[in-house]
Amino acid sequence: MTDIVAMGEMMIRLMPPGNLRFEQASNFDVFYGGDESIVATSLARLGMNAYYVSALPDNVFGDIAIRKLWEQGVKTDYILREPGRIGLNFYENGASVRPSQVIYDRVDSVISKTTPGKFNFDTIFKGRDWFHTSGITPALSDGMYEVTKEALKKAKEYGLTTSVDLNYRRKLWPPEKAKKCMTSLMEHVDVLIGNEEDAEIMLGYSPGKTDVTTGMIDEEGYRDIFIKMTKDFRFKIIASTLRESRSASDNGWSVLVYDGENFHRSKTYDIHLVDRGGGGASFSAGLIYGLCKGMEIGETAEYAAGFSALKQTVVGDFNLITDQEVRNMIMGDVSGRVKR
Repeated sequence: MTDIVAMGEMMIRLMPPGNLRFEQASNFDVFYGGDESIVATSLARLGMNAYYVSALPDNVFGDIAIRKLWEQGVKTDYILREPGRIGLNFYENGASVRPSQVIYDRVDSVISKTTPGKFNFDTIFKGRDWFHTSGITPALSDGMYEVTKEALKKAKEYGLTTSVDLNYRRKLWPPEKAKKCMTSLMEHVDVLIGNEEDAEIMLGYSPGKTDVTTGMIDEEGYRDIFIKMTKDFRFKIIASTLRESRSASDNGWSVLVYDGENFHRSKTYDIHLVDRGGGGASFSAGLIYGLCKGMEIGETAEYAAGFSALKQTVVGDFNLITDQEVRNMIMGDVSGRVKR
């Protein structure tokens, strides 16, 4: 069985019910999650050994977060428990022409205060197969940038395949710092994941005439930068989601994957969004799953596209979708008919 290690911040997401605005909310729906925890829980649900590396407060909220991971089958042996706080993510679900909004309250969270040497990566990576993290993690603090670099270097020493979802978050760090830090990490990365904004801001590659605000996708532009990025950084796999934002409620969703020789763009799914949160992380999970299972590049792309499209029909951070549901969708079952 494949052993996956994912590292990142786990947070509490607070959402006004339905499509209420923040000022209308008298109560919030509560979800525990965060990008790398979505990857870990998704892969655990798909039958892999998934380990989560993080730091959580030694209080009731840290306890709940760990129980949420246990419920999905994730192993929590390497989570630090220290005094402090858990980060908060206030999320207002948009509708039609009104976009969703995110407000972070995560300054001084326990993991943001973590420094190199806190995690025993020799123990964590020995005998494992894959290490995944995202650009959110080094954005948390200078200390976590150093921890991320430490983890990637150590993972490569132990022969793990490494993957990074660029995941630019402008509310966490400015473009100049993001580009400098993320570029310095790329020599330790085998599988690069991102979208058009991530590639341009964090690595300086622009995919032609792509403009998600108008729904224009320049597939040839993506092909060109994938070839350039592979040459510059020697990535084994590059993958991108292609989101066509028709409105806050309806998106087109497909993916593009390149393995150094072959490009594959998946079929496009028209999604009426229930909760777009976790779509990108679920794509990372589906991609990792397909590659670990030895799927061909086209099959991997289709699986990851279906897995992540389905996530956006589920409320909450974790992807509560089964392998069979993904395969049914890939085979063309997108009618939404009741299963009796």
